[in-house]
Amino acid sequence: MKGWHWPVVLGAALVALSAILYFVHYLIFGDAHHIFIYMVGDVAFVPVEVLLVTLIIHRLLNERQKRSRMEKLNMVIGAFFSEVGTELLTMFSDFDPRLEEIRKSLVVAGDWTDQEFDSVNRRLRKYEYGIELSGVDLEALRSFLMLRRDFLLRLLENPNVLEHESFTEVLRAVFHLSEELTKRKSVRRLPESDFQHLTGDMRRVYVQLVHGWLDYMKHLKGDYPYLFSLAMRTNPFDESATPVVA
Repeated sequence: MKGWHWPVVLGAALVALSAILYFVHYLIFGDAHHIFIYMVGDVAFVPVEVLLVTLIIHRLLNERQKRSRMEKLNMVIGAFFSEVGTELLTMFSDFDPRLEEIRKSLVVAGDWTDQEFDSVNRRLRKYEYGIELSGVDLEALRSFLMLRRDFLLRLLENPNVLEHESFTEVLRAVFHLSEELTKRKSVRRLPESDFQHLTGDMRRVYVQLVHGWLDYMKHLKGDYPYLFSLAMRTNPFDESATPVVA
């Protein structure tokens, strides 16, 4: 009820002020006819004004705010791939026994259209991602994620992240894998059942990262060509990639 107190008081004050001004107008000009003509005209325009403000101007402002939030979110996504995502993709793709089936699809070209990005994304949804755990250095992976734990926590606390459901899932998957590895005192001698469990967690991260990375490349190509150029020169799926411009 307290929240409604000041709007009610303000509304009553404005209505009273309007009535006083109309009364002053009548005292000065003594013409009630014109007062009611303009009053009805003003009231008749109110629905149109509501339409303009709420459905058009308000919507335009919301779209502008949404674009601004998405720009901030894409900056967060870029920081994530720079600090964590690209390195994890390199690790996991190296131990994907069937990577050659999709490698060419993930070597993004500078002339790709949005339709090509979407087409590759659809094809990758049918791909059976896999990781040969025997080749993964769990200790190195654990150390890598532990060093970036605070960074991941700060990303999860960022309110802009909630605007992007798929990226939120990427962060959750990575953070869960980090927790799984850090909770174990050692990852050197684990039972086969635990190895299989960790493989499932890594596969989840791998799948989420591939699609998140592809979406981010699509964004960079359209809006930030210079960032896209560096991303392609450090493409984790391109064996010939190098940051050095030849």
